[in-house]
Amino acid sequence: MIRNDVLDLLPVRHAVPELLAALEGRGTAVLHAPPGTGKTTLVPLALAGLMGDGPERRVLVAEPRRMAVRAAAGRMAWLLGEDVGGTVGFAVRGERRAGPATRVEVVTTGLLLQRLQRDPELAGVDVVLLDECHERHLDADTALAFLVDVRAALRPELGVVAASATSDAEAWARLLTSQEGGGPAPVVRSEGEGHGFAVVHAPPPAGTRPAHGTWVDPALLRHVAATVREALARHEGDVLCFLPGTGEIARTAGLLDGVDAEVLQLHGRAPGVVQDAVLRGAGPGGRRRVVLSTSVAESSLTVPGVRVVVDSGLAREPRMDHARGLGSLATVPVSAAAATQRAGRSGREAPGTVYRCWSEAEESGRARFPAPEIRIADLAGFALRAACWGDPTAEGLALLDAPPAGALAAARSVLASIGAVDGAGKATGRGVRMARLGVHPRLGRALLDGAAEVGARRAAEVVALLSEEPPRGYGDDLAAAWREARRGGDAYGARWRAEVRRLERAAASEAEGGAGEGRVAGDDAAAGVVTALAFPERVARAREQGGHLMVSGSGARLAEGSGLRSAPWLAVAVADRTARDATARVRLAAVVDEAVARRAAGHLLRSGEEVRWEDGDVVARSVERLGAVELTVRPLGAGADPALVREALLDGLRREGTGLLRWGREAVELRERLAFLHGAVGGAWPDVAEEALVERAEEWLEPELSRAARRADLGRIDAGAALRRLLPWASGEAGRLDELAPERIEVPSGSRIRVAYGEGRPVLAVKLQEMFGLAETPRVAGVPVLVHLLSPAGRPAAVTADLASFWRDGYRAVRAELRGRYPRHPWPEDPSAAVPTRHTSARLRREG
Repeated sequence: MIRNDVLDLLPVRHAVPELLAALEGRGTAVLHAPPGTGKTTLVPLALAGLMGDGPERRVLVAEPRRMAVRAAAGRMAWLLGEDVGGTVGFAVRGERRAGPATRVEVVTTGLLLQRLQRDPELAGVDVVLLDECHERHLDADTALAFLVDVRAALRPELGVVAASATSDAEAWARLLTSQEGGGPAPVVRSEGEGHGFAVVHAPPPAGTRPAHGTWVDPALLRHVAATVREALARHEGDVLCFLPGTGEIARTAGLLDGVDAEVLQLHGRAPGVVQDAVLRGAGPGGRRRVVLSTSVAESSLTVPGVRVVVDSGLAREPRMDHARGLGSLATVPVSAAAATQRAGRSGREAPGTVYRCWSEAEESGRARFPAPEIRIADLAGFALRAACWGDPTAEGLALLDAPPAGALAAARSVLASIGAVDGAGKATGRGVRMARLGVHPRLGRALLDGAAEVGARRAAEVVALLSEEPPRGYGDDLAAAWREARRGGDAYGARWRAEVRRLERAAASEAEGGAGEGRVAGDDAAAGVVTALAFPERVARAREQGGHLMVSGSGARLAEGSGLRSAPWLAVAVADRTARDATARVRLAAVVDEAVARRAAGHLLRSGEEVRWEDGDVVARSVERLGAVELTVRPLGAGADPALVREALLDGLRREGTGLLRWGREAVELRERLAFLHGAVGGAWPDVAEEALVERAEEWLEPELSRAARRADLGRIDAGAALRRLLPWASGEAGRLDELAPERIEVPSGSRIRVAYGEGRPVLAVKLQEMFGLAETPRVAGVPVLVHLLSPAGRPAAVTADLASFWRDGYRAVRAELRGRYPRHPWPEDPSAAVPTRHTSARLRREG
C-alpha cells in the first residue's frame, strides 16, 4: 500500500505536475529542488506513473554513490509498501535486484555509462533521471553528455531530467536543449527547504594550522569533537558530523569515547550493517546517535533523527599529477553549495542547528560550487569512454566544462600505451573490451593481459584489490593483503569476493581466445605481475641512497619498518605525493623482478648513447633505461657521437656560462670595448652580454667547439680570438675598432694611457699634471671620457667628465690639499695654460 501520508509531506510534490508537463512537451527538464524536498524518492515514482494518473513509464535513476543507490531504492520500495526488487529495483557493480515488473531502477552513474556504451538506445527505458548533478562528478557529466547525443541521433523520445539541489540549474538547461521546441530545457523549481536551520559559527582556536594533502591538524579534530559534545549537551536529537575522510572519522570517534550516545562511522567503505543502522534511525531504547560521515551524507541520503549538524568545513577532492601518473587526495575547504547541502541535513524533519567550524568572515572566501571533477581528476577512463563513443577529442560532447587539454593528452597517452586507442585516438577493439569491464582502463589492461600471465581467477583477485584499496590495517604488501582478503571475514572481504566474481565473469566474456591458467607460479609473483601491468609507470627500482625510483621519474618511499624496503624492484599500486613532498609515499606495492618490469613497461624501454653535461663536465655513456631507471650503463670514452658531445658542451655553456673559456686580459678588455660600442654606437657592433654570447656560442666558438670533447678543452679556447669573429667584418666597420674604441689615448704629456671600458663608459685614469693645458675632455665614439685625475702617488684626487669646469672650479681645492703633500711636483695657479708633465718640478726646470 502506497504511503500517501508520507508522500504528501514532501514539498517537491507541488512541482510534479509542472515537471510532467515539461517532460511531455519538451522531453527534457531540469529540476531544482533543495535538500529534503523529496526529489530523489517521490519524483521517480511520479515519472513512472506510480502516483496519479500519468502514463506508465520505465524510469532509470542514476545516483553518484552505491550507498545512495541502495538507500533511494529502499526508500521508494518502502513508500510503495513493497520489497526492493519488485516495482523498484537497483543495480550496482556486481549486484542487481530488479525483474520484469521493475518500473523504477536506481543505478550508479558509472553503471549507467556502461549501459549506454553497450546499448546507446537504452532499449526499454522511457526516462532517465540524473540525480545530484550539482556535485559535478565526472561520470554524471559524461552520462548527461551521452544522453544529449542519444536524444539527438537515436531516440528523441527518450526523456531526460537533470536534478540539482543548488542554483546552477540554468547551466544544465542550456546543455539539455530540446529538439522539439528549441532553446534551453525548462527549469522546474520546487520550493521548500525542510524546516530550516540556525547557523552557529564555531571557529577552531587560534594557531590551528590549515590542512594540506591528506593531513589535518589534530587541533581541529579536537575542536570538532568538543563541538559535538557541546551540541549533544545543548540540543535534542541526533548529531551528524561531517569530516573529510575515514582517518579523521576514526580519530574523532576516539575523541568521543565516553559520550552518552551511539557513535557510528559512515563512509563509502562502511559495512552494510552500519549503513543500514544509520539509515534506519534510532535503535532500541531511543538512544541518541552521533553519525560521523564523509561527504556521502551530503545528498541523496536522509539520516533519520538528525537535528544538529557539525561541519568541519573540509572535503576531499582528487588530484592528478599527469606527468608522473600519480593520483592523490587533497583536503580543501568545502564549497558554499556543499556547506548548504550539509546544513540542510539538520532541518529535514524538524527545525535544526548547524555548527560551522569556521568563522563568519571566512564564508565569503569559499568557492561557490565544488570543483568539477573533470578539471582535476585522472581522465583516462573518460578519454576511453569518449573514444568508444566515437568522439576521441570530446569536442562534440555537451559538457559544462571542457576537459583540460594537458590532462586529456596525458590520458590518451596512457590509453595508447596499453593498446586501448590507436594513433588517431580512436578506440581499438581491445579498448572497447576494456571499457566494458567496468574498471579503470589500467585495471582493464591488467585483467585482460594478467589472465594470460597468472590465470583468470588470480588476475581477477588482484584487480579487485587494486580497484578498491584494502584497509590500511592489511599493510602495504599487496601479496600479504591478498592473503588477508582471502581469509578475511570483514566487510571489505565480502565486497572483494563479490567483485572477484564479477571481474572473472567479465574477463571471460571479453577475453581474446579464452583465458588460460597462466604461466606465473606463486601468488607473490602473480601479485607483482598484475600490479606492474596496471601501473607500468610505477615500477620502481631500489636506489643506493635509499628509497626507490619509479620509471616515471618520481622517487618513492616506504614507511619505516615496511618489509618491502629491501626489495630490489617493486610494482607500486597505491602512492600519493602532495605538493610539499619531494617523493611519493607508497601505500601498497608488490615485489617484482627486472624481467617483469621490462615486460610490463616495455613501451618505456630505450637504449642508446647518452651524452650530457653533468657535474661540471661531459659524461658520455651507452645506457639502457626503463623510463627514468637506468638498467645498464657503459662509459663511451672517445667513441661518443661528436654531435651529442657538441650539444652537451653547449648545454654546459648555458648552465655555467662563458667563464668555462680562457679569458686573458686582452680578451676581457676586448669584450668591454665591444660592450661599449654596442651601447654607444649600436648598429653592427655585437651584443657581448653573457646571455647573448651563450645564445650565439655556435657562431663564434667554431671550429674549436666541434674539436672539444670535455670541459678542459673549453678552457683552452682563447675567448679573445673567438670574440673577434663577431666583429662586423662584412660591413668594414671592424677596421674602425681602434678608432672608435681605442685601447689607449695620448694625453698632453705625451703618455699613452690605457682606457678602461668595464664600467659601461670609457674611463681614463691619469696623473693630474699630465693633463695640464687640455681644456676639452677627450671623447671616445662621441662619448666624453670619465677622467680619474690621480695624485703624483697614483691615488685618486678628482673625477670629472668636464675638464674645463674642473680647471675653473675644482682644481683650486685639490691644489690646496695636495701641493703641501707633494711639494716637488708643479701646482700652477692656472693649469689650463701650464705645461703638462710626467715629472717633478726640478726635472721640468732642467729639461726646460
